[in-house]
Amino acid sequence: MNEEVFDVANERDEVIGRATRNEVHRRGLMHRATHVLVFNSRGQVFLQKRSQKKDRQPGLWDSSASGHVDSGEEYDTCAVRELREELGLQLQTPLRRLFKLPASPETDQEHVWVYRSEAEGPFQLNEEEIERGGWFSPKEVDQWMRDRPDEFAGALRIIWERLTRESR
Repeated sequence: MNEEVFDVANERDEVIGRATRNEVHRRGLMHRATHVLVFNSRGQVFLQKRSQKKDRQPGLWDSSASGHVDSGEEYDTCAVRELREELGLQLQTPLRRLFKLPASPETDQEHVWVYRSEAEGPFQLNEEEIERGGWFSPKEVDQWMRDRPDEFAGALRIIWERLTRESR
């Protein structure tokens, strides 16, 4: 299988080159990713526990779906692709862009667009990517993050903090 190739970006998220996944992570180069939070009609958010097979942050709880933007791919296209690949979700309504995070050590040097989607499940979880998943109320996630922040991927902690701050 060919190794993934990502666009390398500068601090303004302008593409300045291309590199393989391995090189991007080994050298700590800025690149692009998306995170999607899927909410159901009860206001619960679906979170996934990353597979132990993942090379980055294995076994941690993360956004409903997330992934790297491939070289030449648009953020929006990537978000839709990740929902399909990780959850088997074919969107019936468009994704809503929430906000963008700049690349930082906490995001693993990823410029991240964060999206919101609505769906009820059940999902077909990609076992290579996801150990398990579940629906949680925002209040449950808030308490869980306060009590055991080390169980969550770094980017999700930042995303959740900003999401909850902006919804107050």
